[in-house]
Amino acid sequence: MALRRSLGLAAGLLLTGAAPGAAPVEQYAVREGLNLNSFTRAGPVAAHVVLRSGRQPRLLVAFPAGNSGTALWFEPLARDAEWRLEGVPQPITLRDAKGRPLHGVRFVATINADRLVPHQAVLSSIRVLRDYQALGKAPAAVLTAPRVTGDGIRWSRDRLDGAAGYDLAVTVVGGRIAGGAILAGRDGRIRMAVTAVTGETPLSPRGGAELLTATAQADPGARNALTFLSYAEKYLAGSWRFDTYFGRDTLMSVRLLMPALQPAAVETGLESVLTRLSPQGEVAHEEDIGEFAILDHQRTDGTLSDAPVYNYNMVDSHYMLAPVARAWLLDDPRGRARAQAFLAQRIGGETMGARLVRNLRFVLQTAAPFARDPVAAHLVALKPGMDAGEWRDSNDGLAGGRLPYDVNAVLIPAALDSAAALHASGLLRPYLADGDPAAFTQARAVADVWRAKAPPLFDVTLPAADARRAVSDYARTVGVPDAPALAAIGAQPIRFPAIALDAQGNPIPVQNSDPGFALLFEKPSAEALEVMTASLIDAFPAGLRTGAGMLVANPAFAGAGIQRKFSPNAYHGTVIWSWQQALVAAGLARQLDRKDLPANVRHRIARAQSCLWDGIEKTRSVQSSELWSWRYADGRYQVVPFGAAGADVDESNAAQLWSTVYLALRRPAGPAIACTGG
Repeated sequence: MALRRSLGLAAGLLLTGAAPGAAPVEQYAVREGLNLNSFTRAGPVAAHVVLRSGRQPRLLVAFPAGNSGTALWFEPLARDAEWRLEGVPQPITLRDAKGRPLHGVRFVATINADRLVPHQAVLSSIRVLRDYQALGKAPAAVLTAPRVTGDGIRWSRDRLDGAAGYDLAVTVVGGRIAGGAILAGRDGRIRMAVTAVTGETPLSPRGGAELLTATAQADPGARNALTFLSYAEKYLAGSWRFDTYFGRDTLMSVRLLMPALQPAAVETGLESVLTRLSPQGEVAHEEDIGEFAILDHQRTDGTLSDAPVYNYNMVDSHYMLAPVARAWLLDDPRGRARAQAFLAQRIGGETMGARLVRNLRFVLQTAAPFARDPVAAHLVALKPGMDAGEWRDSNDGLAGGRLPYDVNAVLIPAALDSAAALHASGLLRPYLADGDPAAFTQARAVADVWRAKAPPLFDVTLPAADARRAVSDYARTVGVPDAPALAAIGAQPIRFPAIALDAQGNPIPVQNSDPGFALLFEKPSAEALEVMTASLIDAFPAGLRTGAGMLVANPAFAGAGIQRKFSPNAYHGTVIWSWQQALVAAGLARQLDRKDLPANVRHRIARAQSCLWDGIEKTRSVQSSELWSWRYADGRYQVVPFGAAGADVDESNAAQLWSTVYLALRRPAGPAIACTGG
């Protein structure tokens, strides 16, 4: 079967022919900005080939096995060059010199460059490759010199502990090697055959009917990405840069995908989170595995252990587990029927139920100080020394804030409510210690304090005249029209929740998409819903709505210093994250299911829903990507792949777990409601 090539950003899933009894080969391709991505899965092989074009070409192959990879960076070129793949990568299994299996891919690629000079190859953990891409540095212990033989260059080494390692071989089949450079053939192109393999332990692939129910949307891009990122052991957060477990990504993806996931697939996500809890009940943000774990142990205890090392620096994940567990164990009939059996399962000698209770104790303990004295100083802050602690986990993602809105105004009260509901259900009874019942019976009252007292601390209110002036000034600065935004500002003050509070408890006036968490997990008042929906309806820079999708931040009402940090080149700046649009879409649908809202508020929610889905449908081509940026040209907002510009701080993953959640979402049917207008 021939590969269905993409004229846009995505290609369809391909099941290629295979030998009788062999695993089918799943393959698809995505071209995004400067990156040509090709994904392959077949039995023990799972590999993501990334060929980066432009003036700084790169060849990279990422493997979910051990979160490992092989990459080759070349010296900068005088002009842009473009990679092409000939055919599709083929899955292979080789044996190293000791007879140990190495799994990976073999492919042929060409590039229209006269000359390529290899600069550095790195064969190790994806974490090491990520650091090298960002900083140009890698531990000396993982670097290996190339072996040049005739028309071939090869890098090969064992893992640091002597286990089966990694191999990258490049054979020039069009052109030649001379003087340390690869020279083009007579056609002006360099053609090379590449073999990339890893010795890390393969994961167990999951897909098809064992992953999704018949209710899942028939979106090939989202299905391809989710399939590549799904394994019986865990979900991967995103490829190429996050080819392993991330707690927050797992929880939010499972919650949003839940209606379309098979029961075992939901429980894979919950189990992966519960097995990685800290002794105190914190949810692990990320895991260091494979060779990166060895590097960690070398630094801390001098051993070559590859025991996983878990990172608990993020504070939001700790409060996501309870609402997601409640959604499955209590609110979903399928999960409710399986709840007792799931909680009774043992991992490492401890039941899932005992692990869940450990997290709920953590929630109750950390929420208690604010419940006793509801002042900003008793909110949950980022950990000392950390610039980030929730999903906006870049250095400037919270504009220097220490007390995040989403954690304190939404996730903590939602977690407390979930703890109370789980306790009342009786499911937790076998796993409670002597002192637990008294604390759990107070959870609802503690939640009420948080819900009443925390959100007002984040309120930002600006007089209409000040808001108009800020919008005009900022629109001029970033080169977008101000008329649509000014039309949204009436005589009333503009209101929105701050992205965070600073260390002194002052709101940082950056408009943001995080009320989406409240829409999904809470039941905001009618007044609060009017405030939340305004930013979804109002045009940027009065709100978050653009022709390229919903922005995750709008700094128009902050100072110039903050505005510079929230540019379209910033990871959490004026950019569009696919999953945040999905979060808001699911949240708006949930609010419209309520029966206690007045007609005018329901109409406003429906308008916001229409605005949001207009943006989603205009950006279907990049929907499975991690994020994207924009430019304003020819009188409209245009999508720009994030990472394509030299000023971009990073590059987007072509496959992102929580960007696949549209498989469980669809635009509401019924009469269309105009986004603009009354």
